[in-house]
Amino acid sequence: MDWPHDPDGEEGSEGMRKYDMRIIADKVDDEEDFPLNRDEFVEEHGDDPIRINYQTVVPMREIFDYVEVEEFETILDMHKAVGKAMRAGDFWEYHPKGADPETKHA
Repeated sequence: MDWPHDPDGEEGSEGMRKYDMRIIADKVDDEEDFPLNRDEFVEEHGDDPIRINYQTVVPMREIFDYVEVEEFETILDMHKAVGKAMRAGDFWEYHPKGADPETKHA
């Protein structure tokens, strides 16, 4: 995919390789941007690359396809909703209770 910017460059990771939730959180000001509308946020940043792990990068909108909340009151609400979405979309290999507890323990 052609990204609007390098996922590991200044816009994507501020010069260092950063991952998923950190990159998303850096796109908002936790004091000024809330409450935050999910759809407006995705409209502005949906094509931005989000590095999930050392080999996987996805557009932010793919993660937000799993976000059920329409508006975030606080950044903590956003973190909870995005974390839930990342688990629901199977973006994370690690799950606190294990994605498949029989074969893959946390």
